[in-house]
Amino acid sequence: MQEKGLPQKAVLTELQSKLQEDHTHNSGKILGSMCNAPHTFAKQVYIKCLEKNLGDPGLFPATARLEREAIHMLGSLLSNPTAGGHIVSGGTEANILAMWVARNSNKKRNEVIVPVSAHISFDKAADLLNLKLIRVKLNSMFQIDVTTTKEAITSKTVAIVGIAGTTELGVVDPIAELSEIAVDHDLYLHVDAAFGGFVLPFLKIIGPSVPEFDFGLPGVRSITMDPHKMGLAPIPAGGILFREEATMNLIGKRVPYLAGGATEHTTLLGTRSGASTVAVWTLLKHLGKEGYTTVVKNCMRLTRKLAEGVQRISGVNLVIPPTMNIVGIKSDMVKIELIAQELRNKGWAISLFLNHIRIVVMPHVKLLHIETFLNDLEMVMDKLDKGRRLSLDSSSF
Repeated sequence: MQEKGLPQKAVLTELQSKLQEDHTHNSGKILGSMCNAPHTFAKQVYIKCLEKNLGDPGLFPATARLEREAIHMLGSLLSNPTAGGHIVSGGTEANILAMWVARNSNKKRNEVIVPVSAHISFDKAADLLNLKLIRVKLNSMFQIDVTTTKEAITSKTVAIVGIAGTTELGVVDPIAELSEIAVDHDLYLHVDAAFGGFVLPFLKIIGPSVPEFDFGLPGVRSITMDPHKMGLAPIPAGGILFREEATMNLIGKRVPYLAGGATEHTTLLGTRSGASTVAVWTLLKHLGKEGYTTVVKNCMRLTRKLAEGVQRISGVNLVIPPTMNIVGIKSDMVKIELIAQELRNKGWAISLFLNHIRIVVMPHVKLLHIETFLNDLEMVMDKLDKGRRLSLDSSSF
């Protein structure tokens, strides 16, 4: 740290220079992220509430009430308006909290059944909580295999995890069948809907057949859904919801010394952003079901445009038809890593998995961005195909 501080203008000039290499959502080039440019109204509210700390709710009782209202609004989307929970830092913290509650519900058991498609946050939770993950294979539609799930249950099983919007492809596991298994074996069922939680309820309104995944199923005990993804909230804003608010007492820790008075912490973090919670409440009130349905409808329209365009390009295809606004692109002609590198060279921020490229059509993505991407993808495939044919011709000599 320098001895004497700089004027604000000088600092801002230096900061602007240093941040130039960062991608921006407004460019339309970010196609691999499940996060989004936050709603402008939410940003205004967020900035006004920076001092609010939900780790000391006695100092900010109105903000604490807004959190409960936000959770009840989210719960109503998930068939349980009386759900308990919190606005937390993100899906990782939410999933850790769910696994913490599951573990404490029966400490004689320590095995959690998860699909191989489960998010890395469950590995973190297992490491922190001394749990053992039992990984179950996927079926032909990239969902958790139900038969293998049943076979994996032992006397040590404490929980099952299902995904409603997998990280790789946006697939929804057969949560209804997992619910039956959980009820039959008295197991804790957690649904990771970090992405799908703000998509599936509105897809159901639009009309397509949407698989059941929420508290309407009796075996579901908790659900992760992230407002800072398709909810358009500023980062950090994850969400964890429990079927019964009392469930959170399993991880409660009393904090007696707070300035606002003693309170029970049922989150991983102590100090928590009240600004994030107020921003979420604001968006839920401002957009409502109609607003979010419009957002999802627009994303799905562009997703179909992207999927149709990919299928018209020689050398690439879809991994599976998209369930929501996530598209997996594969190639049987050239290595997927080569395609990804060429696209990144053109400035596209995309996600690369073992066998495919993932595109997430978030609300910041426009029709022009999709058309430009498809044009670039076609040029990349032409270039790589020519290189492949030249290589084959040279090898024949």
